[in-house]
Amino acid sequence: MTPRANRKRSQPDVERSGWQAQKSAATRNLIIEAAIRCFIELGYASTTTTRIARMAGLSRGAMLHHFPSRIDIVRSAVDHLHAKRLNALRNSVASIPADADRVRLGLRAYWKHVNHPMSVAFFELSVAARTDPELEAILSPAQTAFDEAWYQTALELFPEWQSDRKAFDVALELTRYVMEGMAVNIMTHERTRRHEQVVDYLEEQLRALRPPTAANQ
Repeated sequence: MTPRANRKRSQPDVERSGWQAQKSAATRNLIIEAAIRCFIELGYASTTTTRIARMAGLSRGAMLHHFPSRIDIVRSAVDHLHAKRLNALRNSVASIPADADRVRLGLRAYWKHVNHPMSVAFFELSVAARTDPELEAILSPAQTAFDEAWYQTALELFPEWQSDRKAFDVALELTRYVMEGMAVNIMTHERTRRHEQVVDYLEEQLRALRPPTAANQ
């Protein structure tokens, strides 16, 4: 009698399959993290599959088994970066007490966020995407989703500002342009005390933009 074709797999087979799936997922994550480190340390243009494999401690062949091409790695790295950035943003804001100085703490939380390695990697990709349509197509949806989450998070943090949505929008854009601009500047120049002085000045401007009803909040 021949074994039934659809017989149930033995417990050792199931355990082996589960272990292999875990190992594969761990290797994929190792490759993605290596790619992100390459973006930060080498720049997007110099991030090749050979360098990613070297950074991950794998042979190029082993890496290509999981990701057939560089763009496949980039796509997964962008997804990973996007999820990490959103999680970090939400956690930083969630840690601010409702009765705290939310302008000061919110501003410092975002300053810390834009200087995090995950954000630095995203900025590097954003600059490269300007002349790379394939990368732009991958990056654009993630950036749009982050922008929407950033706006919604700010709405939740500063509900008292909603009496003057125009001032609120200006405050958000001013914060973003100044903070992200300085973060990109730090990527190519040494961080100095002047950066912190600009953050302090920005805080003053944000307080001046607050609606009268929010003046003491």
